[in-house]
Amino acid sequence: MQWTDEAVILGTRKHGENSVIAEVMTRARGRHMGIVRSGRSKAMQPVLQPGNLVEVTWRARLEEHLGEFRLEPVRSRAAALMESAVSIYGVQAMAALLRLLPERDPHPHLFDALNVILDHFDDPLDACELYIRFELAVLNDLGFGLDLAECAATGTRTDLAYVSPKSGRAVSRAAGEPYAGRMLRLPAFLGEESRKAANADSLVDAFGLTAYFLERHVYEPRGLKMTEARDGLREAALKVLRHAQEKEISA
Repeated sequence: MQWTDEAVILGTRKHGENSVIAEVMTRARGRHMGIVRSGRSKAMQPVLQPGNLVEVTWRARLEEHLGEFRLEPVRSRAAALMESAVSIYGVQAMAALLRLLPERDPHPHLFDALNVILDHFDDPLDACELYIRFELAVLNDLGFGLDLAECAATGTRTDLAYVSPKSGRAVSRAAGEPYAGRMLRLPAFLGEESRKAANADSLVDAFGLTAYFLERHVYEPRGLKMTEARDGLREAALKVLRHAQEKEISA
């Protein structure tokens, strides 16, 4: 059997003396593993860095076999991604999210989103806003999507300020105010009709919102812990954003 597809490198591990097992996210076949012969060579090591976009050809006698990869570089991002803590943690955090999905299960929209985010790590605010939307998309694909389109109590689509921790549905400010202490805050930039961009404070709320539902529905039931890379991404981005705000104030 054989197929060829675009893929993003997620990680590698050693296999024998000179080979590696590469983990990639493909457009049509989801997260996939394969052996790369001579993957530890000087020629292949730069290609196999996380975040790089490659063309991968997979071959195996049977579909259920691990198989072998042959890789050709398409877009080398790794050097740029290594320049900041935000991008280093971000690549690791997205790879960890994709590992929550079944191997070889196609999610083409997540592949496309992954590529977009990897090209936006030069702007921590844009990158983190896109990353939060990526987490929401993963939750949705796992069957635990949030409904942020309208108020669960009134059906209104305006002034949505909270999310119910029980139902994962949005709640308007007026309907949720009496129960605000038990609600999760809905960042304005996540509202479907909102045109507001993210800022440092709304990102704190956003990371808290998605963390709650990831822990409740995914990590705890599987006996897993949330990756430290996610915390690293949040803290690195907030540090950059707050430093920029302080410079604006002092200017």
